[in-house]
Amino acid sequence: MYEAKTFSIPTMEGISPQTIESHLGLYVGYVKHVNKIRAELKNVNDEYAQAEMQRRLGFEFGGMKNHEYYFTQFEGGAADCPDSTFKNMVEAQYGGIESFIDRLKTLAKTRGVGWVMCYIDRAHKELVLAWIDEQHLGQLADVDIVLALDMWEHSYMMDHTPANKADYVDAFFNNLNWSVVAGRV
Repeated sequence: MYEAKTFSIPTMEGISPQTIESHLGLYVGYVKHVNKIRAELKNVNDEYAQAEMQRRLGFEFGGMKNHEYYFTQFEGGAADCPDSTFKNMVEAQYGGIESFIDRLKTLAKTRGVGWVMCYIDRAHKELVLAWIDEQHLGQLADVDIVLALDMWEHSYMMDHTPANKADYVDAFFNNLNWSVVAGRV
């Protein structure tokens, strides 16, 4: 059984405590549904029902794990990117942290719901940026998540209208603890 993690998220600028509380509730729901599906799969004999439950498990599991990356990035409060392997990779590939953030912000302008992800491809020693639909559609294989930006409306609608989601993206980066992100590389 998976247990919902707790996160020590300080008060943030541009992302309200109410949004975080509501968002954490959604995360707890993903954990609950992962456990429920896994438990119920043991008792389902119908192949179609098993397949549909297994398919849904991918969505719930992705939602659980993506949110764990997301919330952990705020723990400890906003912090600049430390000298690190991650920072060296960002500088080599994007010319600096600001150019890297600009690329992520451009990706965040994608219409629809999903996630902006930065992965590390350890085999090729490079960072890979991608837009991920939903929680599970489009996740890249054989790479590890380094940075996760939730672009579903629940992550910003209490504080920012969809027309102003760029303000949420700015708030995300202003509150990000880059030491947590760098530590994933």
